[in-house]
Amino acid sequence: MILRSYAKINLSLVVNKKLNNGLHDLQSIYSLISLHDTISIKTIKNKKKDLISIKGPFSKYVKKSNNSVGKVLNLMRKFKLISNFYQVKIYKKIPVFAGFGGGTSNAAVVLRFLNKKKIEKAIFEKISKIVGSDFKLFFFKHGIIKNLKNVEKLSNKFKFHVLLVYPRINCSTKTIYSLVKNYSKKTIFSEKKYKTRRKFIKHLVNSNNDLQLIVEKKYPVIKRLLSSMNASKNSYYSRMTGSGSGCYALFADKNSSKVALKKLRKKYPKFWFSIAKTI
Repeated sequence: MILRSYAKINLSLVVNKKLNNGLHDLQSIYSLISLHDTISIKTIKNKKKDLISIKGPFSKYVKKSNNSVGKVLNLMRKFKLISNFYQVKIYKKIPVFAGFGGGTSNAAVVLRFLNKKKIEKAIFEKISKIVGSDFKLFFFKHGIIKNLKNVEKLSNKFKFHVLLVYPRINCSTKTIYSLVKNYSKKTIFSEKKYKTRRKFIKHLVNSNNDLQLIVEKKYPVIKRLLSSMNASKNSYYSRMTGSGSGCYALFADKNSSKVALKKLRKKYPKFWFSIAKTI
């Protein structure tokens, strides 16, 4: 069986404060998108080691050992969720170090596929803590990060077309967060207030990514890119998805995203481009 491991985009990202453990508390609305890696899994008999192979356009940037899939397999055996060892083949189409969550998505897909029983909350929390803070996101198609520990499902069914751009700049998440000096006030997102597509879009347009100005200052080309994306016809808005450097623009229709891609690819020929849609 071939499994799809979807990327995600943060539709908004608000940094609330720095925690005592050095991490930052944040809030976000996010969505999974159709851009995906593919994964195949087979049980290995008479062996005591997982065999993980990674191919594809972005495979060379992934650690061959101690990657997210290897971690989640070891953790599942530790907590007696599985007992076997596996051959896992991953084809990487999601850019690495771009903020699209590809590696964490891979780990979540493997856990969902192999786990045959409900996981105790305490165990799931331990796995999430080790694999990565984004791990919980990939169990909902659309969600709200209420804080660093709590993620809730977002029930709206609004679909958007997305232009994705990766400038191939490796932004260090640790460095970008270390430069945060101002924090946003925590807010309560009430889905009832945004039941219509128009109201939801308006909310997103008026939202921000609190890390974006920091990255734009450090890498001015990203500011220019986002401005060009935002100026594209029928674009609702453009934004950086996480701590950088992956960017996206939200569109009402697929054709508009394709037209924008064609124009921007001529302007930025060395960048990676793709179109996708929320799922």
